[in-house]
Amino acid sequence: MTPIHKPSVAVYKFSSCDGCQLSILNLEDELLELTDMIEIAFFLEARRRVLPGPYDIGLVEGSVSTEEEIHKIKEVRQDCQLLIALGTCATAGGVQALRNFADLESFTQKVYPHPEYIHALPTSAPLSDHVQVDIELWGCPVNKYQVVELITAVLHKRRPNLPLSSVCLECKRRGNICTMVANGTACLGPITRAGCGAICPSMNRGCYGCFGPLPNAEIEAFIPHLKASERYPGEGTNLLRTISGNAPDFKEAAELLMRAEDS
Repeated sequence: MTPIHKPSVAVYKFSSCDGCQLSILNLEDELLELTDMIEIAFFLEARRRVLPGPYDIGLVEGSVSTEEEIHKIKEVRQDCQLLIALGTCATAGGVQALRNFADLESFTQKVYPHPEYIHALPTSAPLSDHVQVDIELWGCPVNKYQVVELITAVLHKRRPNLPLSSVCLECKRRGNICTMVANGTACLGPITRAGCGAICPSMNRGCYGCFGPLPNAEIEAFIPHLKASERYPGEGTNLLRTISGNAPDFKEAAELLMRAEDS
């Protein structure tokens, strides 16, 4: 009997905290079921065995933050038929994109005793700045069940069923009282895509925008409300720039808010 071909999957790490790869490992039972449908050919976080490429599906965690990673992501693109940017670092630059709003040299001078050993790009960029990305899955870290849904959809050649609503809807489903309305807490929930299950608002904290900007959100209309909820000048701008600040919509929102504060 001819063996059934299983699509090969490679999981890569770039500049990141490994959180998105750990989300995949945390699938446990679901991951075992997935291995019946796919061949995990390259995943150094999970196994030592490496099968040679090319691969059918490439999952890439992390941002491009060094010259070496620019060359590496181009090699990965050549090796993978389908390239998926996994998590907010890969889709927008992540937390390390905070350097994009400051001076990298001043940071390294203050943090490291030997800054001459640091070889990093002045900016942290998403994968799409350097190669063509076929699919983006947001999150810091990604929702592990969304990973399963995405891979299943790819295998069955259908559109993945991913949330197109804001974090506010998740709050309503959990019965949360709106922290922005009730407590005047700065919160990005109205302009952030769902996926986290409203973790922070459920703890009476504002949303940090981990899953990136909600497509087609009325960000400009939201800015006055965010400004009114600030406890100190610049809080809203810092919030917008913390996790997904390099995403174009959040970057524009931060600039709008800064102009509003200056006026």
